[in-house]
Amino acid sequence: MVITDLDEARRPRGHKHDPEALTPGQRQLGRHLIDVHDGYRQEMRQVLDALDQVAAGSLDAAALRSVINQLTMRQNYWTLGAFCATFCRLVTVHHTIEDEAMYPAILERDGSLGPVIDKLKEEHEVIAGLLTRLDQACVDLVAGDTGLDKVRAEAEQLAAVLFSHFTYEEEELVEPIGRLDVRI
Repeated sequence: MVITDLDEARRPRGHKHDPEALTPGQRQLGRHLIDVHDGYRQEMRQVLDALDQVAAGSLDAAALRSVINQLTMRQNYWTLGAFCATFCRLVTVHHTIEDEAMYPAILERDGSLGPVIDKLKEEHEVIAGLLTRLDQACVDLVAGDTGLDKVRAEAEQLAAVLFSHFTYEEEELVEPIGRLDVRI
């Protein structure tokens, strides 16, 4: 069973340091994480927008143009499926880099962040399950085995969890990345 909701209230929090004590270069190290996450937030919004476009196209089937609309709709489904698959792959790579490089570098310099890192890794597993479910829903959509509503539900669930995860990670790690001089 895949957990689809994060227990936000039970997220551990690290000790807060004064971000104003960081040099501009240190602040930029932490800002890079936010910039990467902002890119993924934009990509996720594009996935949701693509869903809206596909849905709009599926409602435009006039009797005279039914065959054309079906072909167009099928092409839109293929495009959406490829877009979702690419997004899923990129988020997985991003989380792998965090798990294998960034998190160990942080822990090496500040072991007190262990509970935060453990929770972030746990959330990566939740997100991986949601990415798999979204990808499968897209495959099923292209195959004609499911409707767009299933894809939309999976995408919206992923967006909610992903955005929450990014916010938590930024709140807890942006300052330590700079303070600890973590460069990935």
